[in-house]
Amino acid sequence: MDTTIKVIKTEQDHACAVESLLNLMTADGDENTEAIELLALLIQDYERKISPRPLVDPIDAIHFRMEQMGMVAKDLIPYLGSQSKVSEVLNRKRPLTLAMIRNLHQGLGISAEILLSEEHRQIDLNVDSDFDVAKFPLSEMAKRGCFGEQYKFTPIQQIKDSAEELIRWFFGSNNVGYHGGLAYLRAPQSQSGVRTMNDNALLTWTVWVKQKARMEVIDAPYRDGVITDDWVRELVKLSRFKNEGQQGPKLAKEYLAQYGIVLVIEPHFKKTYLDGAAMLDGDRAIIGMTLRYDRLDNFWFVLLHELAHIKLHLNADRTRMIDNLDDKVQQAEEFEKEADLFAQAALIPALSWSGSAVSNSHLLADAQQLARELDISVAIVAGRVRHVTGNWRLLQNVLCKGEVKGMFGIDVDR
Repeated sequence: MDTTIKVIKTEQDHACAVESLLNLMTADGDENTEAIELLALLIQDYERKISPRPLVDPIDAIHFRMEQMGMVAKDLIPYLGSQSKVSEVLNRKRPLTLAMIRNLHQGLGISAEILLSEEHRQIDLNVDSDFDVAKFPLSEMAKRGCFGEQYKFTPIQQIKDSAEELIRWFFGSNNVGYHGGLAYLRAPQSQSGVRTMNDNALLTWTVWVKQKARMEVIDAPYRDGVITDDWVRELVKLSRFKNEGQQGPKLAKEYLAQYGIVLVIEPHFKKTYLDGAAMLDGDRAIIGMTLRYDRLDNFWFVLLHELAHIKLHLNADRTRMIDNLDDKVQQAEEFEKEADLFAQAALIPALSWSGSAVSNSHLLADAQQLARELDISVAIVAGRVRHVTGNWRLLQNVLCKGEVKGMFGIDVDR
């Protein structure tokens, strides 16, 4: 048997190489492993250039290995997961997952070049997966469409079976390297008050918000310096609109888009505690908000807090800030103090607050009077009263609790 390995230049060379590969795979001995992998690489390289389809099929390779090792179908259960999965894979009714492929390569020595598709060619099958899929909110991701519309109603077990490739697709389709993204999130300058969060869920939310923002239409690119005191004052005045069709939060979204700032409302994933994020992305700035507290006063405070990050803290070296505004560690950070002061002054200037009757009385009538003077929503004044006094029972009736998500068509249960 001639097993000379040479560069494949013609169809005849290709046919000979395929025959040699199949012979090597059915021969006894582990000494053929290197030759098998080299031949498979040469064949695939030629097929990519010339042939419309690969002639070395992964399922055929599994059958050859089973024959070589005297295996029957049930012997593949440790590698493929169950008897039904073994049957479906061998009968080409179920595609191989990356977990299966890794098991087959490590356990049976089938060449990575044969098993892996082109999109996964860079994966090293000799090491375990670097994705801890159990730490991703797979069910929520599927329901929100992170893996594509076709997976929204797919049973969760099927999602888990293909979790590694779905996660790789999600980050790859958004041009985000998984490990690069995690490293960036863990950098001190890029996160605020998120030390106890699940990094994987947090990164997923951030990437998903960015993808949604890229789909939004902006009227002009974002320009540094656009956020001035007068600009902010006009934005805050939109809070006074509350009628159907003229709701302040929706008007704010439209206002921001005129200046290249995209507002995305995306609820946080379970077991994360997140209020919002500010990001720079090419020609646009992005504000992501979770509406974790579904109240009008909270909407306006978080919005202005994230605008402060865009104006004061983001640049080419620091392109995102992520906020959990309940985090005590975060509240002590200088960036967050600056953002809080900016938001407070933008919503109700210090002199206006100190000179108002409501700062002492905490009465609704006085809150309404200050709101009229500043031309803003009374909910913003009520929020300041509650924050200053620490009495969260005050002025509850004007906060529009449970209504803001509905303005953006978000399910209130999320």
